[in-house]
This record gives sequence, C-alpha cells and structure tokens, in this order.
Amino acid sequence: MDIAPTASATPTKSPPGGPAEKPGGSANRPGDRIFLGLSKGSGITLLVIMAAIAVFLTWRTLVALAENEGNFLTTFEWNANADPPVFGIAVLAYGTIVSSIIAMVLAVPVAVGIALFISHYAPRRLAASLGYVVDLLAAVPSIIYGLWGALFLVPHLTGLYEWLDQFFGWTGIFSYDSGAPRSLFTVGILLAIMILPIVSNVSREVFKQSPKMQEEAALALGATRWEVIKMAVLPFGRSGVISASMLGLGRALGETMAVATVLSPNFLINASLLNHGGGTFAQNIAAGFKEAGDIGRDALIASGLVLFVITLLVNGAARLIIARRKEYSGANA
Repeated sequence: MDIAPTASATPTKSPPGGPAEKPGGSANRPGDRIFLGLSKGSGITLLVIMAAIAVFLTWRTLVALAENEGNFLTTFEWNANADPPVFGIAVLAYGTIVSSIIAMVLAVPVAVGIALFISHYAPRRLAASLGYVVDLLAAVPSIIYGLWGALFLVPHLTGLYEWLDQFFGWTGIFSYDSGAPRSLFTVGILLAIMILPIVSNVSREVFKQSPKMQEEAALALGATRWEVIKMAVLPFGRSGVISASMLGLGRALGETMAVATVLSPNFLINASLLNHGGGTFAQNIAAGFKEAGDIGRDALIASGLVLFVITLLVNGAARLIIARRKEYSGANA
C-alpha cells in the first residue's frame, strides 16, 4: 500500500537576505517604501550639495590661481586686489592650524573631565544643573564670545603672558614683548572655551552608555571609582571622545566672528605665540570679502577651498581612527 508523502511540519526558513516577517504587516508596506525613498533621497541630496560646493570652490580657485603672481601655498602676502594680484595661504594655514591645536590641547582634557564628573561623580541634582549650564554654553552665539574675548579676556591676559614670558620665554614660543595680547594664543584660549561644551556634551552622553554590569562587577571586586572609570568607562568611550574632539576641531577650524573680533591680523609668522601676528582662513575671508574685487573674491574662495579640504581630511582621519579601534576591539573581544 502506497503512502502519499505528507508535508513536513518543520517551518521553512526564509532565505538569507530575504524580507523578515514583521508583526502587523508586510515589509513592503507603502509607508516603508515612502520612508526608504525619503531616506535615500536625503542621502543623495547631501552628496549632491557637497559635490556642488566642491565644484564651485574648485572652479573659482582655478580662476584666481590663473591671475596670481605668487606661489599660492608659500607666499607670505595677501594683496589680491593689487595689479597684478599676489596672495598666498602660508600665514593663514599656520594661524588656523596653530590656534586650533592650542584650543584642542586646552579644551579636550577639561571637557572629558567635566563629562566624567557629570556622568559618574556628581549627585543627580548637581549633574542636571551642571549639564544644563554646559548645554547653555553651546547655545551662545559666536559673536558674543568674540565681544567677551575682546572686552574682558584680552585685558586680563597680560599677567598670564608676562608669567609665561618670565618662566618660558627662553623657548622662544612664549616670549612676550608688550601691548594688548591679541595673538594666536589668545585666539586658542577663546576657541577652547567655545568648543568645550561640544566636546563635553558628546562625551557625557557616550560615558552614560558605558556597560553598567562591567562597572558594578569592578566595584564588587574592590576597584575604586577611578579604577572603574579607567578600566570600564574610558575604553568604552574612547571612540566617542575622538568623535567629539573632531566635532570641536571642526568648530575651531571654521570659527569666524570670534576670531576676527579678538585677533590683530597681519601677514607675519612669529615664532612666539604671544606676540601680534597671524590670521586664519575664516577671519581673513570675513575681513576682506566686502572690499574685495573680482579676483580678490576668487582668491578668498580659493582659501576657502583649502579650509574645506583640511576639514574633510580631519574628519576622514577621525573616521579612520574610530574604524580601526572598533576592529581592534572586535578582534580582542
């Protein structure tokens, strides 16, 4: 007697990569398709905008370089409205990079310390109040920082400059002559204050996400609070701190009005960070755009292209560092 084969009672699995069954309907619902289209469209729009900016900056840069009588990368002069025009970015690149490095060195350790205090040390009420104050600092317009820096910070930095000159002037980096301290070091201090809330807020949120089970296990084994932070919190939040630092660096590189209000610009590179001199890309563009002619505007746009490239390189390097750290952490897991 033949027995007809019966269907297997074992449910078949969906092929890899196939649409997963979701409770409440199919994966191809109209709402899902609309949201997917909007998401893709937003991403493509962002890429198109970035490409359009790059093309515009490159085109106007080529026009400016065709008229330039100097070397764009090494000339210590900016006379783009002269006939013939002579301009270069050596001083601007130096001032932008040096002031941003000063800001990062001063701001990142303090910001990480504030984030750790709010997330792991401060009582709940104090942490909430302090977090609100830090958030408020991030909302202050840059021109307000610039006015505060010009009217309050600059007059009160003379004592610090004299102290640095007395004890570290022999290095040549911290020698100070006289006059109002409107220098790259002052700009770096002001930028550090401005990027402090950005780095602190992002780092704080990362530290709050650290695995609580690891922290409690370390405490149960007799670790101190600092040992818990060193072994469990900081390793977990390292990539987040790097991302926060890069956000702050991007703000420092592109800051305009605060720098223009505080700095005494000229196209000289001083060995000392405390003496007058220097400039930044953003400050030079803001100061010279109104009076610039056609070639002068193209020259300023060319300097903007350099700043655009520097920003892309910094963010790309940060993403590369974070990706490598994730791969290293996954290999050791």
